[in-house]
Formats: sequence, C-alpha cells, structure tokens
Amino acid sequence: MPTPLDALRTRCLALPEAHEVEAWGEPTFRIRNKLFAMVASPHNHHGAGRWAVWLHCAPDNQRALISLDPTRYFSPPYVGKSGWVGVWIDRRPRWREIEPLIRDAYKRVAPKRLGAMVE
Repeated sequence: MPTPLDALRTRCLALPEAHEVEAWGEPTFRIRNKLFAMVASPHNHHGAGRWAVWLHCAPDNQRALISLDPTRYFSPPYVGKSGWVGVWIDRRPRWREIEPLIRDAYKRVAPKRLGAMVE
C-alpha cells in the first residue's frame, strides 16, 4: 500500500520537468529549482506526528481553504505568512481536492510555457 509520500510524489513528479530535491531533511518538489511543494513528515516537528504537504498558494486562497476546513488545511510555519497552505495527507486525504492545489502551486512558479501544459 502506498504511503502518503508515495502518493504525493507520484502526483508532483507527473508535472512537466518537476523534480525532487531533499532539503531540510525532507523531500521538496520543484520546477527549475523553484519550490512548489514541501513535505512535512510525521518524523519531525514540522509534521507534528502526521504527514502533510505545504503548497505554494495565493494568500487569499490560503485563508479561504483554512476557513473552509481547518481540520484539513493550516498555515505552515515559516512560509504560511507568504501564503503557503499546509494540507494533512495522512488521514484519508481527498486527492481530488488536493490535486488542483498541487497543479496551482506548480503553475505559480513554473515558466508560462510549462504552466500552460498543465490543465
């Protein structure tokens, strides 16, 4: 059975030219070395005992998601003030809701040509 990290990795690396880099002891996902997603594992203080992904997000979208469902979304430390949103991915994650957020995070940092390749 795939782990939350396996499921996330599959989705992130399916995007054009996306690659994985370990940083701060955790996987990060990038396009041309610009971060669009970071993992917070349950094994460090950032994950607080749970799997999560931190996604590049517009500040307004971050606030809306957290207001909509604070049990699934949160403002992550360090990058939350810049609009990134945290998403818990360990307890029955709703990948159909998370996948558009991953694509949006990717498009926020990808060159326009690559961003246009993503639905």
